[in-house]
Amino acid sequence: MLEAFTYGVPPHGGIAPGIDRLLMVLFNEPNLREVMAFPAIASGQTSVMDAPSAATDEQLRELHLKIVK
Repeated sequence: MLEAFTYGVPPHGGIAPGIDRLLMVLFNEPNLREVMAFPAIASGQTSVMDAPSAATDEQLRELHLKIVK
């Protein structure tokens, strides 16, 4: 399956391998958050990457973007 992904991702309609759920079963873990690499809290923020966060002026210049208020 991994070799197939080297040629591109097929149209899947929202179906994925579900590795996090497989790990849940393998480790007999009832909570999905315990096996996810970067779990998000209820507001959608991640605790390890400070995401989502506002873009800095340097990032906006690098991407040639301008915020219009």
